[in-house]
Amino acid sequence: MRWMSGSTYLVNGSMAQVEVIIAAVLIAIAFAARRWLDILPLGPAPSTAVGIPLARSRLMLFGLAGLMTAAATLTVGPLSFVGLMAPHFAREAGFKRALPQMIGAALIGGGLMVIADFVGRTIAAPYQIPAGLVSALLGAPCLMYLLGRRR
Repeated sequence: MRWMSGSTYLVNGSMAQVEVIIAAVLIAIAFAARRWLDILPLGPAPSTAVGIPLARSRLMLFGLAGLMTAAATLTVGPLSFVGLMAPHFAREAGFKRALPQMIGAALIGGGLMVIADFVGRTIAAPYQIPAGLVSALLGAPCLMYLLGRRR
């Protein structure tokens, strides 16, 4: 049940080390794909005009996103709300291009998880609330406010 609600309670040092290695490799690949991530949102015509193979690049980016999600989910469970919030928060913070937005989203997402884990462990001590639940409860109103503010 803890895994289903997104929890860091069962993660030990060796699991964390393996996750750091996997994350470092996948993040390095994502940084290498930043050109695609800058150009693909412009649409298919500009992307093909500069020589980006649309089908292959999209397939590789979807695969990379799937691998990153799978690696994180296997370790701590579904913390999907952080994955939804962090890129939006990064964009709202002013990061528009791919590289700064990736770095900002990673830092914001990591910070959100640290805060959610801390709050989950202390707010109802000695009981613990899963980090995934806390991040959804605290982050959803903030995200809705930021997205609604743009209109």
